[in-house]
Amino acid sequence: MTSALAVLRSERVKFTTLRSQWITPLVAVALTVGITALVNVAYGTVDHTPGEDPAGGIYYGLLFGHVAVACIGVLLLGQEFNTRMIGVSLAAVPRRGRLYGAKLVLGTGLGLLVGLVSTSGSFLAVAATVGLDLSTPGLGRSFLAGVLYHPLLVVLCLGLTAMMRNFTAALGVLTPMLFLGTTFLAAIPGVGEVGQFLPDRAGLHAMQTQADPAVHYGHGTALLITALWTAAAAYGGLRSIRRHAA
Repeated sequence: MTSALAVLRSERVKFTTLRSQWITPLVAVALTVGITALVNVAYGTVDHTPGEDPAGGIYYGLLFGHVAVACIGVLLLGQEFNTRMIGVSLAAVPRRGRLYGAKLVLGTGLGLLVGLVSTSGSFLAVAATVGLDLSTPGLGRSFLAGVLYHPLLVVLCLGLTAMMRNFTAALGVLTPMLFLGTTFLAAIPGVGEVGQFLPDRAGLHAMQTQADPAVHYGHGTALLITALWTAAAAYGGLRSIRRHAA
């Protein structure tokens, strides 16, 4: 029987072999840090941040980069459904939970790495362009939330992809929803009250340094909301992998 470590190693080999998978994290970092730097250079001639909260300038690029972060989770499993290679993977690893668990571990590790590099790069970009006061209250907590948001989003999308069992559907639904959908929902009167409890909106709020009177929970609770969505998606994905045929 294939050991858990051997399965994880095979998943790492798949990741490094498929160009689309290892390029996507690089795109996520480039978008997040690059757009943050460009926006702060542009706003720096007029104002130090493109918003009242300092985190608005630090994480501006993440509004675009987190779409690529979501794609990491989709690609880790979605491509195998798309090419029907999931059957081969399950034949090699009959214990479906072990195969899925290896993907979750790999996704979490990738998310943490991308989160650390992207968040650190964004902080450095702001410091190098308009300056950054590290003594700003809540900035340390904001940095931690920025790092943790990435693995939570990767695992969330991986779990949802497992439930959809279709690469095209997952990519076609999740990325537009993150890029535009929740923003539109938040702008609709009445619906916005519910929209703030969606995982990406809660995760982005967790990175803010200041309280928002329009949001009904604190920054710590915001990250917990995202984590609960992620846990639910991961569990749903496990149920789907175990119950459906390849």
